[in-house]
Amino acid sequence: MRSKWGRGLKVHIVCWQGESATHTQLNSSMIHLKDGRFLKPQLRAFSVLVLHHAVVLLLLKHSCEGQTLTGTSQTIVTMVGDEITLPCQLEPATDAADLTVEWARRDLDPRFVYLRRDGVDLLLEQHPSYAKRTSLSTTKLKCGDVSLKLSNVELSDTGTYRCLVPKFGTESAVELTVGSVSSPEIQISKTSDGEIVLQCESKGWYPEPELLWLDAEGKNLSAGPTETVRGPDDLYTVSSRVTVEKRHSNNIICRVQQRTINQIRETQIHVADDLFMAPSSSTVRIIISLLVCLVAVLIAVLAFWKIKKTEKDQRESELPFSTMESQLLVEGGDRKHHLDMIRAKLEEEKQKAEGELKHVDHIIKTLTVQKKDLKKQREKLNSLLQDVNIKIVENKKKLEDGAFFYEEKKTEKREQTKDDLEKKNKELEEMLKNTETLLERTEGLINTMIERKGKLEKDREQITKQLKQTGRQRDEHQKKLELEQSEREEEKHELKTNESV
Repeated sequence: MRSKWGRGLKVHIVCWQGESATHTQLNSSMIHLKDGRFLKPQLRAFSVLVLHHAVVLLLLKHSCEGQTLTGTSQTIVTMVGDEITLPCQLEPATDAADLTVEWARRDLDPRFVYLRRDGVDLLLEQHPSYAKRTSLSTTKLKCGDVSLKLSNVELSDTGTYRCLVPKFGTESAVELTVGSVSSPEIQISKTSDGEIVLQCESKGWYPEPELLWLDAEGKNLSAGPTETVRGPDDLYTVSSRVTVEKRHSNNIICRVQQRTINQIRETQIHVADDLFMAPSSSTVRIIISLLVCLVAVLIAVLAFWKIKKTEKDQRESELPFSTMESQLLVEGGDRKHHLDMIRAKLEEEKQKAEGELKHVDHIIKTLTVQKKDLKKQREKLNSLLQDVNIKIVENKKKLEDGAFFYEEKKTEKREQTKDDLEKKNKELEEMLKNTETLLERTEGLINTMIERKGKLEKDREQITKQLKQTGRQRDEHQKKLELEQSEREEEKHELKTNESV
C-alpha cells in the first residue's frame, strides 16, 4: 500500500512539475505565436498537460475508495476432529501483517476466537475453548488473506464467525456447522420360530440422523421403529431391527444419513440361504415329542373324565329309586330336612359341573392354539420342502450339464451336496407327516371337547331345573306346615274356650 502511495505521490509531483514547466512554455509559446512561430511544439505540450491531470485524478479517486472483506455465503460443513479454514480476504489485496485482525463470535463471552494487533497474537483476550486451536498464515497476511485456520474441530464450534479489520471498518461473516458420523454395525440373529432378525446400530452422530433399511435394489424395507438415544456428549446413537425374508438377492443395507451435514454411512450384509433352512432335525424332533406328550396327557384326561362320567350316569340312574324310597321313609317324618339335603346335593353337583366346564374351555383354547401352531409348522415345512426340491433339481442339472467341465473335487462336492439335500428332503417329509398326524389328532380332540362341553352345559341346566323344583317343593311344604300349625293353634284356642265356658 505504501509503495502504491509512493508511486502515486511521485507521479503527482511529476505531474505538477510538468504543469509548471508547461505554463512557462505556454507563455513563451504565446509570445512566439504572435510572431507566427513554434505552433506545433505548443500543441504537444498542452496534450501532455491534459494527460498528467487525468492520471492524477484517477489516483486520487483510487485512494479515496475503501477496503472490503470477502468470505463465503455458503455454510461451511466439517466433522469433529477435522481442520478447517474460515475464508476472509481483503479486497483489493493489502498487506495486513501489521494490522489489527479480529475473529469473533457474538454468542461467546469473551467473544474473541482470535485477536491480532500490531503483528502480535493477544491470547489473554481469546475464549478458552479456542486456545491453541486457531492461527493465521503470516505469509498470506502480506497478501491480504486473513483467513482463520481452526484445528481439532469440536461440536461446540458450530456458529457464526465474524472477521473484522478495524482500520477499514468492514467485516465478513462465515457460518460453520460441525457434525459427527460413524459407520453402522449389523448383527444377525435367529428366533425360535426360525425368523431371521437383523439389528443395526450406529453411534456418535450429530445432528440427529435417520436410519433406513434397504434391499439390494435400494427399496425401503418395512422395519420396526428407530430407537434414538442422546448421550451426555450430545452425540446420538440410533438402532433398529428388521425381520428379513428369503429373496432372490439376500443383500440387506443399513443406511444412516444426516441431510443437514450431507453425510451418509451404510453397511451391507449378505444373509446366507442356509439360514433360511429348517431348524435342525433334533430340535424339530424335540418339539414334536413335546407335542406328542401333550396329546398323550390330554388323552389320559379324557379317559379319566369318561370314567367319571360313567360313574355319574350310574348314580343318576339310581337316583329316582333312592329318591322315591326316601320320600316313603320320610312320609310321616321331617320332609323339610330331606328337601334341604337334596338341594345341598344338587348345589354340589352343579359346582362340580361348572368346574369341569371351565377345565374343558381351557383345554379347548389350548388345543386351538396348538392347532394354529401346527398349521404354521406345516406351512413352513411345505415351503422348506419346496425349496429343497428346487435345489435338488438345480444341483442335478448342474451335474448333468457340467460333468465334463468341473474338476474332480468340484464334482465330489456337488455329489455330497446332492446327498445332503436328499437327506434333508426325507427329514422334512417325515416331519411333515408327523405334523399332519398331530394336526388330525388335535382337531379330533377339539371336537371331542366341544361335545363334552355341550353335555356339561346340558347337565348344568338339568341340575338347575332340579334345584328350582326342589325349592318349590320345599316352599310348598313350608306353607303346608305353617297352615297345619295355624290350624292346630286354632283348635287349641277353641278347646280352651269351650273348657272355660
